[in-house]
Formats: sequence, C-alpha cells, structure tokens
Amino acid sequence: MALLLGVAATMWQLAFFDGGDLSAFEKAKVMRSILMDAALALGGLLVLALAFKRPVRFLRRLLRWFFIWRILKRCLLGLAALLILVLLFCAEENWRGRRAWENYRREWEAKGGHFDFASFVPPPVPDEQNFALTPIVASCYSRVMDRSGHRKEPEDTNVVNRLAMNLDRQNFPASTNMLLGSWQNARLTDLEAWQNYYRTMFVTNFSDDMMMQTDMMMRRHMPPAETALTEESKGVGTNIEKVFPLATNEFSIARQAQSPAADVLLALNKFDPAIEELRQAGRLPHSRFPLDYATNNPGAMMFPHYASLVSSASVLRLRAIAELNCGQAKNALADVQLILYLAGSIRNEPLTWSLRVRMTIVDCAIQPIWEGLARHQWSEKELFALERELAGLDATSDYSLALRSHRAWNLKSLDYLRTERMANSITCMCGDTMFWPTLAYRLSPGGWFYMNKVIAARIFQTALPTGNELGKKILSPDIGRRVHEFEKLERSPHLIPDNWALSFIPPLEREAQNCARTQASVDLAQVACALERYRLANGDFPESLDTLAPTFIQKVPHDIINGQPWHYHRTEAGNFLLYSVGWNEKDDGGEPGSGGPFAYFNLNYNGDWVWRYPAK
Repeated sequence: MALLLGVAATMWQLAFFDGGDLSAFEKAKVMRSILMDAALALGGLLVLALAFKRPVRFLRRLLRWFFIWRILKRCLLGLAALLILVLLFCAEENWRGRRAWENYRREWEAKGGHFDFASFVPPPVPDEQNFALTPIVASCYSRVMDRSGHRKEPEDTNVVNRLAMNLDRQNFPASTNMLLGSWQNARLTDLEAWQNYYRTMFVTNFSDDMMMQTDMMMRRHMPPAETALTEESKGVGTNIEKVFPLATNEFSIARQAQSPAADVLLALNKFDPAIEELRQAGRLPHSRFPLDYATNNPGAMMFPHYASLVSSASVLRLRAIAELNCGQAKNALADVQLILYLAGSIRNEPLTWSLRVRMTIVDCAIQPIWEGLARHQWSEKELFALERELAGLDATSDYSLALRSHRAWNLKSLDYLRTERMANSITCMCGDTMFWPTLAYRLSPGGWFYMNKVIAARIFQTALPTGNELGKKILSPDIGRRVHEFEKLERSPHLIPDNWALSFIPPLEREAQNCARTQASVDLAQVACALERYRLANGDFPESLDTLAPTFIQKVPHDIINGQPWHYHRTEAGNFLLYSVGWNEKDDGGEPGSGGPFAYFNLNYNGDWVWRYPAK
C-alpha cells in the first residue's frame, strides 16, 4: 500500500510540476512534497523486497512476532505515539491556517475590503414598493420558495408562473435558422421565418428519435383527438413519411396571412395581459427578491426567478422588433425600457450568477435598438429616451460588486464546510455522491479550510479591477492574465491540500470578458443613438465623434478595453463603422470574431466588437 501510494503521488507531482512557472517558494514546496512521496515509495519497495524473497516464511515470522506481548505492547505504544503526532499535527495546522487567514483578513480590511457576506445583502424595502413582491413577479418563484427564501416542501402546485413566457411551441422547437437576428454580425431578425413557424399546421420528415419524442409529448399534453397521427407510405424502410398535426390553440393565427410583423404580433398577443401587468409592476421604485441570505449553507440558496426574467426579456425583444416593423415605435420603446427594467430589478443581488443573468437581459434590449437604427425607425424623442436609459448602465461597477460579493459568499461556504463537515451542491458535481467529499472534510484539520479561504480570497482579489482601472472604467484582458498567472502558481499539487477551493470558483476571466463585452454593446448603442440624432438634424453622419458632444450626447464614452476613443469612420454606402478593439486588444479593421453572438458560454478572443448596419 505504501509503495502504491508513494508511486502514485510521485507520478502525480512529476506530471504536473513545471518549475519554470513557479516562484522559488513554490518550487521548494513542490520539491519537498515530491521527496516525501518518493521516500514513502522507497519504504514500500524495501518491505516488498523482504516479503517476496520468502513470502510464506516472512508471513509466518511476521504473525509470530506480532503476537508476542512485548511486541504487541510496543505496537500499542507506537499507535499511541502516532495518535499524539496526528493530534499535534492537526493542532499545528489549525493554528497555522487560522493565523494565515486572520493576517490576510486584517491586511485587506485595513484597505477597505469586506469579507462578511451580510454586508452585501441588499437592504429591505417596503412591500408596497417592491417590484419582486407583486403578484405576477412572485408567481415565478412562489411555487418552490416562500417569501423568506425557504424551499417549500412540498411544492405549491396551485401556483402558475405567469412569467414563464416561451417563444417556442410546446411540441415544435424553433429551428436554428430561426434564431433572432445578431447585431454583432449585422443580421436582421427574419420575421417571415417566425411567421411561418407560428402558422405551421403539420410537421413531416422527423427522424425516428424526434418522432418518438414528439409522439410522447403530444400524447402527454394534448387531448386524444388531437394526437392522432397520419401516416403515409412513401416507400419502404426509412422512406416512410409521418405527418404530425400541431396544436392550433397555442398561438393566435389569422385565417389569411398578414405581413410577417403583424402575424408575429398576433401570435405573441397571448402574453399581452402578463406584459401589461409586468409593466405596471415596473413602475415601482424598488426591487428585492426574497432570497435566503441568512442561511448558514450558502449552497442551499435558491434563484428560481432568473429563468423567468430571461424568458420574459426574450419575448419582449421579438415583440419590440415586430412593433418597429409595424410602425409602432412608441410601443417598441416601452418594451425595450421594460427589458432594461428587468435587468435592473436584480442589480443589487450579490454573486456572479446575478451578474450573468443581468448582462444576458441587457443584451436582449440591444437587438431591437440596433434594428430600429438600421432602418431609421426611431424618432428624435425616442432616441433621446434610449440614450438616457443606456447611460445609466455601468457594467464595470456591477462586475466589481459581483466579484466582491461572490468572494464573501465563497468564504461563507468554506466556513459552513469547516463547521458542518458536510458536502453540499457547491462542492459536489451534479450526480456525484456526497459521501467521499464529506469524509474528506471530516478528516481534514480545520486549518486547511482557513488556508483555502486565503487562496479563494486571493484569486478574487486578483480578478478585481485595480483602483486605476475602476477610475478609468476599464475592463481589460489584464484581468485574465493576472488570473492565469495566479492559477499557474496555486493549482500546482501541494503536500497540504490548501488549494482545492479553486474548484468552486466561477470562471473569472469569462465574467470579466462578458461584462466588458456587454458594456461595450451598451456604449456602442448609446453612441449610435447620438449619431442617428445627428443624422436627423444634419442629413448625414458626422466626420468624427467629437462633434456629437454636448449637443447629441453629454459625453462620448471610451473603449472599455483600453480607455481609448472608439474606431469610427463613415462608409461609402452612407452609413458608418463603429467598433472596439475587442478582447484581443488588436485593431482588426472592424471585422468581428467568428464566435457568433455574444453569450456567456462563448469565450472568444478574436475580432473586434463592431456596430455596423447591413448593406442596402
């Protein structure tokens, strides 16, 4: 056993040891660990050599020797000595870990740092002024969570989530060719495709798996009369076509086809009552969702409202685009403003998860703004209102708050593990048993949890913008470089497991990049609104952005990546090209990257972040 453990540990150390990336302190730590593992392997090898020379004789002598009282007494004394050494080791590790954490905490609290999760909890607001407690909003979480943030056991099946808006038909998922337009790639939304989608009566030529799934779904959710399948033989084997009738009562359909925008608005009118009630709720000045901030186990916190907020924003996005194409710019403006209000409704919530959802919702508002500008559908008054809404967004500050609060939440999670010695949903991957992590936590000295708190706090501090970056409102790839350098040092295998907390840390570079990308989107949209206002007043776009302030915009924002002015020039087609250098910090001439639309799971280093309109 000693041989196997020693060899395995030594091979692990050698496989992941890269001395060129480590400091002198880290090299010494890893080398010391390798030497101890090698000594353990050598001891096991000597025992095996003695045993396999004459195994039977060796075993007989070993048993005879062990049951001599003098030897047995020595073994008991040895075990007692070993137990004392283990206790002394644990006491030393507890003292060392607690001391390291207290020193770190005092150092950074003196610099203004906060590590108590309670300091990031949004303050209470009056119920009658709370958007999150209005009936329609509360319906998105009341099924599974009460107004104290506690899980309902059992769930309240009488609650109907009225914010669960979905653009897809129940048994007919939208095609990938029908995805909403992408302003990043200068692609307008194809409303005709959505019109055809909602007017489709039958589906044919499904694969066998899809047909089986659709058949099961239809039989489960629809009356028997509507689930009858019509089969028409077109040949043999795989050349059999099955025709599936779709439900016609999910979305309203005109008897005769109208314009694409009109048919899309007709289909989406099923959400009109909920959207109007949501708009009335959006008039309230405050929003604080009833999350369980006081729980000792942060991993037990629930966030059931995120999915509903995103789905509502997605419906409002398509609806605003259709309204613009029907000449209803005023209604489209109201929908865009509601999307931005939904994003702001969780702005004070801590954690990077809230930040991620908020940035996703903000991006839903950019597409209709861009399409209205591309077709010159916004008026001067509407452009001014949009510009004012966009000016209030500050992703840099939001990113800083999210990281500092998530750091405090992570430290509270480590305290829970140290006191309860029980694995939770944060420390176990989905589907994994919690037995082995819980056993490991119960056998670990408490000091190791304090050491991991130091590591967790340090990596979050590394990913936070510096004072200079915050002052200049810059989120640059320097954050990613700092995080990578830190992880190179701390993810190296250690004799003492003081770095396993890194496994619970969210992808910090991805958070930084997508916050920077969202802020760039908002700033580009704000400048584009000012450019359109200039065009309405002067008949053409300006030669440079300097002429916009202060008449058409209070101040032209800078590129969030480097603090430099945007790249801007007019094009021959009478439009303009406006862009940021993007995450690669390189001017690619206004060519966007190949990674597709902005998305939190699409970490893309290539290309510029571009605002341009499709060729006429």
